[in-house]
Amino acid sequence: MPTSRNTESAHVFAVRLMQHLVVPTFVLNAERRVIIWNKACERLTGVAAHEVIGTTNHWRAFYDEERFCLADLVALGRPESMDELYVTHTEPSDCSHGLRAENWCVMPQVKKRLYLAVDAGPIFDEDGNLLAVVETLRDQTEQKLAQMALQSLAVKDGLTGLANRRSFDEKLEAEWLHNQREGTSMAILLVDVDHFKLYNDTYGHQKGDACLKAVASALGEQVFRPSDLAARYGGEEFAVIMPNTALEGALHVAERIRDAVHALGMPHGASQTAECVTLSIGAAAFVPTEACRAEDLVAAADAALYRAKHQGRNRVVSTDRVEELAEA
Repeated sequence: MPTSRNTESAHVFAVRLMQHLVVPTFVLNAERRVIIWNKACERLTGVAAHEVIGTTNHWRAFYDEERFCLADLVALGRPESMDELYVTHTEPSDCSHGLRAENWCVMPQVKKRLYLAVDAGPIFDEDGNLLAVVETLRDQTEQKLAQMALQSLAVKDGLTGLANRRSFDEKLEAEWLHNQREGTSMAILLVDVDHFKLYNDTYGHQKGDACLKAVASALGEQVFRPSDLAARYGGEEFAVIMPNTALEGALHVAERIRDAVHALGMPHGASQTAECVTLSIGAAAFVPTEACRAEDLVAAADAALYRAKHQGRNRVVSTDRVEELAEA
């Protein structure tokens, strides 16, 4: 049978071992006060052990405002709060088995924003009473940023930063079905940079790329609503999807976009329309029905864009019905 001295020695050894673990670790007692804050945790957070030992202020190492850490949820038996506190987490079937989550943390002391993978597990005595909760932390920031970059490449145009054609097509189909169910109008803008081939031939492809980036930035700044999507449709053509929007609203946005690009004053000496870069815009809007498809709305906007070009460019032309492509 172990003596009290042996038990005490084992406890001291366990504490010292945890202090020198390379994994950032802290331990809360049943009252959620910090009893261990190891050296790796000090390095990660910039918070010294003596600042938090004996307190419930461990949250200050990770957040600007007071909130529960994962270990707190284990100690309190509140796994249901994970949804509101963590970006990603496991679905706990039994709190006694511990919790796992991932989250962005602001790290006030080291003035960094880190993405941390967190594990928190309880320690019970022989009678099932909670003695402590151990929380370990892993810095996953580099991996998360790499993942985000890959996801961004999948949905964004590499040159302009706007949504790419794939994103446009997926958004178009989803919003078409939604507006069809709701019986509400949906609008599309197709935007073309006037005489862009002449611009490229005159100023070179590097200047041409810079022009497209400037147009994209100006266009994106005029698309305010979270539900809308501005995309690079292809080449020098852009597109805007506007769910729950009638033609009048679409025309208002189209004119804002045209004015914003004109205001950039990018010289275009080879243009046959103006002395600076301008846009032609085709706008279309109608209520989706089972008798037509999302592609018909795009075709209507494309037909309107065709007319805008043939009416002299640097203008917005619209339609609120499905145009016959033969007109183009």
